[in-house]
Amino acid sequence: MAKVSFRLVMPERELVNTEVDMVVVPGSEGDFGVLHGHAPLISTVRPGVLEVLQGNKVEQRFLVVGGIAEVTPERCTVLADEAVPFEQVTPEQLAERERAAEEELSDAGNDAEKAIAQKNLAVAKDLRRAQAYYASR
Repeated sequence: MAKVSFRLVMPERELVNTEVDMVVVPGSEGDFGVLHGHAPLISTVRPGVLEVLQGNKVEQRFLVVGGIAEVTPERCTVLADEAVPFEQVTPEQLAERERAAEEELSDAGNDAEKAIAQKNLAVAKDLRRAQAYYASR
């Protein structure tokens, strides 16, 4: 099977740059898998879990907060706002992130702060759900 070149990049550093059999990206319209020969695509990335597969086995998982994915027939590049190896994130850390977002929302002094806090809370909840689902797999 032909490989696809995969890069996972955050603003401050590159996390992954390798050849893989498949990548599953949490796109804004749903998860999508990228194999060699995929049609060109650009998608926003929603908070969730990105999977890197070699053969039929998941080799790596990353918890991603958002960003953009660009796909060509030969490569997949994900420019993530935030990404962390899945095994480095605990349910307690995600619960704390959600508590902090709830506190931020209750402390919001104007509509702009409230909107930001609501978005942060939604992201925190999405990450907790994704982590709970994939932890059992």
